[in-house]
Order: sequence, then C-alpha cells, then structure tokens
Amino acid sequence: MSNLKKAFLVKYGEIAIKGKNRYIFENILADHIRRALKPCGDFKVSKEQGRIFIEPFSDYDYDEVVDRLSRIFGLVGICPVVVLEDMDFETVKEATLMYMKDEYEDFNFTFKVESRRADKRYPLNSMEIACEVGAYLLDHIPELKVDVKKPDVKVWVEIRSRAYIYSKIIKGLGGMPVGSNGKAMLMLSGGIDSPVAGYLVAKRGVKLDAVYYHSHPYTSERAKQKVIDLAKIVSRYSGRINLNVVPFTDIQLYIYEQCPHEQLTIIMRRIMMIIAERLAEKYGALALVTGESIGQVASQTIQSLNATNSVCNMPVFRPLIGFDKQEIVEISEKIDTYETSILPYEDCCTIFVAKHPVTKPSLKSIIRSERRLEKIDEMIEEAINNVELVKIKPDEEE
Repeated sequence: MSNLKKAFLVKYGEIAIKGKNRYIFENILADHIRRALKPCGDFKVSKEQGRIFIEPFSDYDYDEVVDRLSRIFGLVGICPVVVLEDMDFETVKEATLMYMKDEYEDFNFTFKVESRRADKRYPLNSMEIACEVGAYLLDHIPELKVDVKKPDVKVWVEIRSRAYIYSKIIKGLGGMPVGSNGKAMLMLSGGIDSPVAGYLVAKRGVKLDAVYYHSHPYTSERAKQKVIDLAKIVSRYSGRINLNVVPFTDIQLYIYEQCPHEQLTIIMRRIMMIIAERLAEKYGALALVTGESIGQVASQTIQSLNATNSVCNMPVFRPLIGFDKQEIVEISEKIDTYETSILPYEDCCTIFVAKHPVTKPSLKSIIRSERRLEKIDEMIEEAINNVELVKIKPDEEE
C-alpha cells in the first residue's frame, strides 16, 4: 500500500481471561513471535490493550511472516493492518478509503465497518466512527453495498494510541503459548499417533521433550531418522525438543526370553513408561504424553492402559484417547507429519509384537510374570546411561 504504513496486529484468545497473570502469558507469546520472525527481518513486537503489534523496520517476505505466525500457539488471528500516527478523523477516513482501493480491485461485495475505540479521549465513540467511515466509503465507492448482518467484508477501524485499519483476519492455531504450562515427556514412535499427541499437548502451552526406543539391528537407522524427522516437524509448533534415543534391544530380547509372549507388549510398554518417567524427572518434565486411543490396538484397551499406567507416578496425558483413526490422520495431514509417519520403516513395537496379544490383561498376572525379570533394574539403568541425546531445532533456528 503505497502511502500507508504496514504492520501486523495479532489477536489472542484464552490469554485474555487470565486476569492478573495475563501479562506472563503475553510476554511468553511476544517472545515466541520475536524468535519466529528473527530470520525474516527487523521487527518491533509490542503489547497494547489486549493486542500485540508487529512493526517491520526492514523489507520482509509477507508470505513467510504469515506462515511463521500461523504456527505459533496462542494466536487466534493475524491481521495485516495499516497504521496511522495522525488520528485526525478526516485522515482516518481518507486512509480507510485508500486502504480499500489498494486492497481490493473489484468492489462487488457487501461490507460493514466495525470500530473499537480503546482511547476513550477520542472525540467520536465506536458507533459514530463506524457510521461515518461507512458513509465516507459509500460516497467514494458507489459499487459497495452495506450489509450489517452478514457482510462479505468487515472493515475494522481501531483507535488506540494510533489508528489501525484492516479487513482480513488470517486464522491462527489458538491454544496457549508453549512454555506457559510446564513441560512433558512425549513418547514418540514412528507412527501416525504420537506426533499428533505431541502437537495437541503443545497447543495447551506445554513444552515438549521426547523419548524414542531404538532396537538396533531389528530397527534400522532409517527408522531412527524417521523419528528425528517427525520430531523436527513437531518442533515447528512446539519449539526445541530434546529427543532421547534409548537403546532398547537388550531389554526387549530379555522380556521375549523370560515372559509369556501374549504379555510381551504390555510388559514392554510398562518398562518404556518406567524409562520415560526417569528421563522426564531428569529434564524437569511433570507428565508423560502418549498417542494412545481407547481400543485402537490390543495394548490400548482400558485393561491394558490400566496395566501400563500402574507403573507411573506422574500423570500420563493421552490427548487422542477418544479420537478415531481418521480424525488422527486428518490432524497429521494438517501438521505435515502424515507422509513421514507412513514411511515403511518399522519401530521396535511392531518388530516384537506378539501374534496373539492379551487384550484384557490381569495386572496381578503381569506383575507375576515380571518377577522373572531379575536383571531388569540394572538393564534399565544401563539403557538410561547410554541414551543418545538429539537436540531438535525448528527449521528457522538452523
């Protein structure tokens, strides 16, 4: 827009109801915005009365900026705006007209002007601003038609310390800014479900670390790289992830040799939970996250989930618990993990799955079988001591 100063106004949702603690969430969100836009140019990010404003001080790629903002949890709307330092009402009306002519080529649509006057010292109230600006646009663009109920276009005029004009709101992801609600340890496999579970928990403001169980040589390096790639995609939304690659072969073979094969999956999952909890404590995480959904496979019946849960002292979050497979697939496609998840590199769970796994395990029977694992404590300790730590960064931080 040739003679108008451009910027972005971003809106948040749930943060607005946080009362006296709202500033904490706003500060975290503003920091995420600064970090995300750092590679794009020089931007000033500031807060003002329930809004966050992003002002560019250098050239930038509009599409790249919008793409990066659209991956930040906590934002519900991204509005490209024009900014007026001069808030004389004649100037506001003229700028709104210029904005409309720059933004739209064809005016064969209905419109409505919405106004918000945060600065109560301004001589016109919100209703008067909307009516006057709307009338001015009609006078100068006769093709326009007013529809106050269901307009094709809403033109917003916000009067604050400056005036802001916009008509397009790009939908954000919503949720809470990552890091505002503690940290959790994601049990990440190469499948469809666990990356989606991580994404959904991160959307609630939870910072993620992750654990992956690698069974060399039964699972290949390509399988491990697949999980690293999935963690990298999730990190676009969640930020940096410490991925703990746990050597799991010896433990799996030991369980296979000592325990009834129909119980293999449940016992293996219980050991995984123990290791994940130990790593969570090491990194200051307060919960585990899994991609389990009730009844999806034998290890995800209520009885099976109860058996695996009983070894944990910290909460286990299962954000997909009531989802069906298609719903999970749709989210994985939306966040771009699906194509990576379906690559044909098997993880440790699929390699050692029993032919006829128990679906309604008795916890007493499971515990009785585990008594055969006399060396399991030292094997767990050895696995934890030999974890390979892979530090995952989003693409923009490379």
